Amino acid sequence: MKFLDQCKIYIRSGDGGAGAVSFRREKFIEYGGPDGGDGGRGGDVWIEAVDGLNTLIDYRYHQHFKAGTGGHGMGRNRTGAGGADAVLRVPVGTQVFDEDQERQIADLDAPGMRVRLAEGGNGGFGNTHFKGPINQAPRHANPGLAGQESWIWLRLKLIADVGLVGLPNAGKSTLLAAVSAATPKIADYPFTTLTPHLGVVDLSANERFVVADVPGLIEGASEGAGLGTRFLGHLERTAVLIHLIDATAEDPSGAWRTIRGELAAYGEGLEEKPELIALNKIDALDKTARAKAARAVKKASGETPFLISGVSGEGVTALLRAAHARVRLRDAPVPQDEAAGTWRP
Repeated sequence: MKFLDQCKIYIRSGDGGAGAVSFRREKFIEYGGPDGGDGGRGGDVWIEAVDGLNTLIDYRYHQHFKAGTGGHGMGRNRTGAGGADAVLRVPVGTQVFDEDQERQIADLDAPGMRVRLAEGGNGGFGNTHFKGPINQAPRHANPGLAGQESWIWLRLKLIADVGLVGLPNAGKSTLLAAVSAATPKIADYPFTTLTPHLGVVDLSANERFVVADVPGLIEGASEGAGLGTRFLGHLERTAVLIHLIDATAEDPSGAWRTIRGELAAYGEGLEEKPELIALNKIDALDKTARAKAARAVKKASGETPFLISGVSGEGVTALLRAAHARVRLRDAPVPQDEAAGTWRP
């Protein structure tokens, strides 16, 4: 299935039905009076987050959505039927923006979350509503109100706990395939990952989290180099970033600076997220080379990197447990006193 994380669609709610002009006509009943019913209400346009979806590809070729029009009123005070609602089912993590992509309308970050995007028009009053002592036989009724219409943008930000970042060929896809059941493409050339991938890591019965792998960044990605930074939006909801660095590269510390610079240029708080630095592919280095690479990265970042190998599995468990600890720290409930802002000694 093709991955699509952004699309533009047109929505329109249903028009309300018109009220009826009708008069009671029954044998032996004189002066029957008006009995025109009201028009039915137009259908609404809803958007709903559902499990089991991870792409917006359904909206690639179907881009216009319109709710049903309300039925017209009828005689004998019969109200027209309400128009059918239009429901857009999208993956969890989808955001809705207006046409200029400036104002966020909704953020569907939980399964089952449902938001009304456009309200249907009310049905018009039938002539029954206009009768009175002066006008006992009104011959007019209200038309239904028009529905709402607009163009909107859907933008998917995958729900993940941990994000993998790094230069191309840092081993992100290899690590994801080793620690989860995900099957990303793995090859010995750059940019094998063209779209984000998700994998579920099961360390134990109580240690489970979701990892997101995004295409590799290169210097100048914030200006459009390589695949750019458009996929970094999928990491905005993560609790921690795992920064993978190829330990066999000529300048591991330079690789760290490059990625940090691109995260800062992208913004959206990614540069402020907790970061776990991991030197990958250490199975190809001896002890001296490992120590040299670790010292260079620690000097640049101020953090002691994890030494791992996605192929042999060395050091991977320790890295994953450190990442899970960060996830638990984010998900820990806030004490009531702190949430209320009360002071405690």
